[in-house]
Amino acid sequence: MVIESIRQYFSGLPDPRCRRGRRHRLDELVIIAILAVICCTDNWQEVAQFAWAKRKWLKTFLELPHGIPSHDTFGRIFAALPPEAFERCFLAWIQALAQVRPGELIALDGKTLRRSFNRASGKAAIHMISAWSSANGLVFGPLATEAKSNEITAIPKLLELLDVRGAVVSIDAMGCQKEIARKIVEKGGDYLFSLKGNQSTMHEEVAWWLDQAIAGQVREAPLDYDQQVHKSHGRLETRQVWCTERVDWFADRDQWVGLSSLIAVDGRRQWADGRIEKERRYFISSLRGVDAKRFGRLIRSHWQVENSLHWSLDVSFNEDASRIRNGYAAENFSRLRRIALNLLKRETTEKVGIKIKRLRAGWDEDYLPKVLSA
Repeated sequence: MVIESIRQYFSGLPDPRCRRGRRHRLDELVIIAILAVICCTDNWQEVAQFAWAKRKWLKTFLELPHGIPSHDTFGRIFAALPPEAFERCFLAWIQALAQVRPGELIALDGKTLRRSFNRASGKAAIHMISAWSSANGLVFGPLATEAKSNEITAIPKLLELLDVRGAVVSIDAMGCQKEIARKIVEKGGDYLFSLKGNQSTMHEEVAWWLDQAIAGQVREAPLDYDQQVHKSHGRLETRQVWCTERVDWFADRDQWVGLSSLIAVDGRRQWADGRIEKERRYFISSLRGVDAKRFGRLIRSHWQVENSLHWSLDVSFNEDASRIRNGYAAENFSRLRRIALNLLKRETTEKVGIKIKRLRAGWDEDYLPKVLSA
């Protein structure tokens, strides 16, 4: 079923080759590449070797009119494949595979492909913006930008492709921008933004007002409160959350479409050796209804993108060590990793990590179909 859905949703990919040079079908190249990345391959040579080793099995559902493509063929085609078109196909496929339900969190965050830079050509390392669904544990869209500062322009482009109706979109301080807030609300979603120095005036005003309200120094400042205590990794973590719908005092509130809530979160970590870390962070949101427990859950869920996505890509897929860099190959291979990660996370019969699932899929032809049908 997954193979057929890949055929269906990736059939619209424009072929970058001239007609006379098309010996191998583009949809079959994409299918082989996805299967190979699932099965623990990390470069085009390994992809081609996987295909050669599995050629009898692949021929049971692929035509392969001219046999197995070489690693040069894979590298050349994916380096020339338009990343925007690949991205549109990726999003259409994953959104058909798993819908985001109303009220669920979509976390937007960036990750740099550290070795994708090329000193010889002056090419900077590629920075990928990903949309992560915390409820489904799936990547809903990666979009490339060449510098972290360009997240501000890349995020609206990614939002254009995403269906965020009814969802809560969370972004760290880099994406806390008026136009991004407007785009999310216009598309039928709600936003939850972290406040830091890039919105220095707003950060200072919101921090001052919330600090005074928490200390009981502001009249008629209704605050909802929640506290959660967790013990793990040798430390005791206490999280306190305050939120309010009192935004009428903020002079620039009309510039932030839908602004409805202000949130403060105190984090306190205490280790067994007596060390203590404290931090208070501030957030703004378009969500209505003061519910500190819900805000605390949403803010905590945002950071799953670091552990469940970025950590998996680095540790289980060796993304930071990848030296693929020609043309669009680095960002297209990054999308292949995210497709593979989505399929591996949906397979839940084996209670092991992603790395072991990748190895098992490569070793066991009975297990790989389980990944593809999850």
